[in-house]
Amino acid sequence: MEHVLIGKVYRHFKGNYYFVENVALDSETKERMVVYKPVYDRTDSQIWVRSEKMFLEEVPADRPDNITGQTVRFQLCEDLSKDYTKI
Repeated sequence: MEHVLIGKVYRHFKGNYYFVENVALDSETKERMVVYKPVYDRTDSQIWVRSEKMFLEEVPADRPDNITGQTVRFQLCEDLSKDYTKI
């Protein structure tokens, strides 16, 4: 399985962008958890956590809410290099 890259921006299949702050371990299962935040304003939360397995899982490209057409839940945006930790 591929690992999430810390300090990088990923695009969600619904179109929004997120910055990966870190990777943590679940205290009970030791499962890798991705700690990430949106790079846009949200009113409900500014920090999120999701299992790395789910973060990188495949999604159907023809799923009705998949506006990007990508085949993974979060896709690395290699062309974005801004350091969002300084914001």
